[in-house]
Amino acid sequence: MQKSIFGLDEKHAAALSYVFTFVTGLPVLILEKDNKYVRFHAMQSTLLGLALLVLRFALGILSAIPLLGILAGIANWAIGVISVAAVIYLFLMALRGHEFKLPIIGDISWAQVNK
Repeated sequence: MQKSIFGLDEKHAAALSYVFTFVTGLPVLILEKDNKYVRFHAMQSTLLGLALLVLRFALGILSAIPLLGILAGIANWAIGVISVAAVIYLFLMALRGHEFKLPIIGDISWAQVNK
């Protein structure tokens, strides 16, 4: 088991990056230079958090439009529930030592870490 720059083992450092998505993922990504396992999870967490932020912001704007706003509000709520479940799942997978890749975001993260 490798250590990360934080003195934690790599599983704990990788899981830490999912706690508040990009808020914790970005600092882990910036500070961790060597451990590819930790960097992958930090990159995936950061990209996931930013994608969710943009998506939920766009749905929030659409919710101001009558009738379409109802659908946007329901979609925003559903994405919120799904994202919480996804982050918990990713946290647990990182803690168990698995490199679970999300579609698209996981591939981008993997490519960036393995340059």
